[in-house]
Amino acid sequence: MVHPVKKTFHRLNLLSIKSRGNAIEGSGDFTGAGGRIQTPFEVVSGIDLGRDYVTYRIFLASGKDDNGEFDRLKTVLGLSTGTPVSDNTRFNLSLGIASFSAWIERAQLHVDISAHTQNDFIRIHSAIPSDRVISLDFQKDTPEEGYNYLEEELMPADFVADGNRELSKLIRVLFSTQGKPFVAKVNAPFYMVPDIKGNLQNILFLE
Repeated sequence: MVHPVKKTFHRLNLLSIKSRGNAIEGSGDFTGAGGRIQTPFEVVSGIDLGRDYVTYRIFLASGKDDNGEFDRLKTVLGLSTGTPVSDNTRFNLSLGIASFSAWIERAQLHVDISAHTQNDFIRIHSAIPSDRVISLDFQKDTPEEGYNYLEEELMPADFVADGNRELSKLIRVLFSTQGKPFVAKVNAPFYMVPDIKGNLQNILFLE
């Protein structure tokens, strides 16, 4: 996250879907036959709803065998052709359900970024898998940054390749809700990536 965020929780009265049935025949729980169920719904927003945006820094890297997906992603983001992102996308981007519209700004491509290891504390500028953290150093109310707030959540890490968004892996992730780096000692390689101003950011990937 780039800016501070807050969370609110709601309960939505959604259809209980256990059987898809046949849409042509009008059968299945999509007709409402299965009744309804109260479903928790979390909304992440800026501190000031009328002024603040939810902004994320997203770091991606090609895998050992990505079947050309990373090259296709570079094309969509305009990093291969120089064309704007909006000219390459087929669908509107969203953060969650369709009504939470999103857009991409300042896509950058970095090459020859090497992995680093260090036994001492470093400043982390990204989310990080919790099992990669050896210890944290909470520097209370530093003059340049003030208080920082960290959260840990269980997040999707991989899906079954069946097209149904079925989860195959979950990981615990630690991150700042204030858009600030935090100080940690880690047991995994990290990468030093420059931001738009050329300042180096220490990041870890959620593998």
